[in-house]
Amino acid sequence: MEKMTDGHIHIERGPYTIEWIRRFVDKAVEMQLDEIRLLEHSHRFDEFIPMYDSVRAYSEYVDAWFLRQLKGIKLEEYLDLIRRVREEDFPVDIRFGLEICYFEEYEDLIRDLTENRGFDFLLGSIHFVDGFAFDHKAEHWEGVDVDRVYERYFDSSVSLAKSNLFDGIGHPDAIKLFGHRPSYPLTDCYERLAVALAENDMYADQNSGVFRRCSDTAPLGMDSELIRMLKKHGVQIITSSDAHCPEDVGYMIRELSEMVMEA
Repeated sequence: MEKMTDGHIHIERGPYTIEWIRRFVDKAVEMQLDEIRLLEHSHRFDEFIPMYDSVRAYSEYVDAWFLRQLKGIKLEEYLDLIRRVREEDFPVDIRFGLEICYFEEYEDLIRDLTENRGFDFLLGSIHFVDGFAFDHKAEHWEGVDVDRVYERYFDSSVSLAKSNLFDGIGHPDAIKLFGHRPSYPLTDCYERLAVALAENDMYADQNSGVFRRCSDTAPLGMDSELIRMLKKHGVQIITSSDAHCPEDVGYMIRELSEMVMEA
């Protein structure tokens, strides 16, 4: 029987306590999951602040958003939670990691902050394209060169895969969430990304979070052509909800798995 995994669950809306983690576990049991992968965004931690200087300077909106997100948390506080959870017994397997915004110029900082720190996995994600916060508000796309944004998005995604920093790539085509599509086929972009992921033994995140947020404009999960390309090159695909609260754990996981099998 196939192992059911939710590989991308954020714990950011609660305290670093065993009781809070149990709420995610309870929902996972309800959803008949075998494994959950819990993580935090890199922008939550003081140590990663320098990495966001360029995007904060690019946009007053992003600067205000970033300051709202920042809670003065140190990585060691999160690592302490991880150690405490590992001492407990739970009815599902739990793995802990980070979702890290990828900026090519900060690869050394990412490596220094994460190497040999005890994380089970590191998920690299593209959330900004040359400073542009493409996944925040639909109106931010007004006047944007869609073709150029897509080109740079996949260039950055390939660089992420080649960086040798991460175990997986998060929501690899989330760029489509507000319904924008380039004027050219994405076959070559998908192939370049799939090859880079395969060469660096990385998995891809088959994620329902974009659909949950933007069901009017975004389909569920990755584009079927991208899934076929990943399968062609032997890239592992892990289903995930991108939950930000216990209630969303396991959201559409089985549908995501069926899409992978049928692509």
